[in-house]
Amino acid sequence: MQNLTEKVFKLAPPGGLFNETVISNLFSGSSSGARALLVHRACQAGEILRLKPGLFTLGPPYRKSEPHPFVLAGVLHSPSHISLESALAHHGLIPEAVYQVSSVTVGRSREFSTPLGVFSFRRVPARAPRAGVEAVEVARNAWAFIASPLRAIADAVYLNKDITWSRNGLGYLTESLRIEEDDLRALSFEAFDEILGSIRSRRVHAYLEGLKGAVNHAG
Repeated sequence: MQNLTEKVFKLAPPGGLFNETVISNLFSGSSSGARALLVHRACQAGEILRLKPGLFTLGPPYRKSEPHPFVLAGVLHSPSHISLESALAHHGLIPEAVYQVSSVTVGRSREFSTPLGVFSFRRVPARAPRAGVEAVEVARNAWAFIASPLRAIADAVYLNKDITWSRNGLGYLTESLRIEEDDLRALSFEAFDEILGSIRSRRVHAYLEGLKGAVNHAG
């Protein structure tokens, strides 16, 4: 086992995830060049995996727990939250999409292809980025920010510029996203005003208002 792998293994970080700061602390007496060589050797040996510059995970034989993809998404690009198809699948509204984890960010759009999967981040400007978003414990002691179904729908409508309530109505949700109409009637609108106050888009506002009326939520 490589020296770096051995030291990180003893730390047992959740999901095997660690970054440059951890390496610097473990090898504080080494130069940056020497630390880079340690990383290179451990990567070459397949004992650690590079997820992006400065972010790593221990290889499968050396990590004591698996990194949850939602947690990994939050570490790859922050601030962000799980949304779109990934959030809707998490809430059981659409079939689970396993090919990538979809997130929304107020930063710039990014995509990361990692040894643990593909992670996409789409930009949705918001006054309050966490409107309609909750911190959820997705595994033991592992938390992720996940959009509520209503926020995930708002994010999806924002990003699909051709979608309007007057043109598409419920069809966008029931046909394109394949959400059951009964599930739409069970949606919580608790964060409705919060989401409308955060996302600056008349088109999104009109869509959510149309949706609320269509599924008979008076309050």
